[in-house]
Amino acid sequence: MSSTAATISIDCPSEVLLELHVSEEELATLLKETVAIELFRKGKLSSGLAARWAGQERMPFIMKAMEHGAALLDQGEADFRRETSLI
Repeated sequence: MSSTAATISIDCPSEVLLELHVSEEELATLLKETVAIELFRKGKLSSGLAARWAGQERMPFIMKAMEHGAALLDQGEADFRRETSLI
């Protein structure tokens, strides 16, 4: 399966980078991981897709997401089917 990627630009005051002591690339990585975790937590993305987007292996991503309040398989049978469809 071939995939393409979209690039999304956002405005960010330079003060945010200075306050966080991060580069633009580091902030982009942080934002991508944070959004991937949140979308997984809300059941909008499967753990596999969210992990791939965040550039991580699935199990470490799930563990990190659970540290941030995500619950694995908390939405019943539909959640189970979504999570096991790629196994």
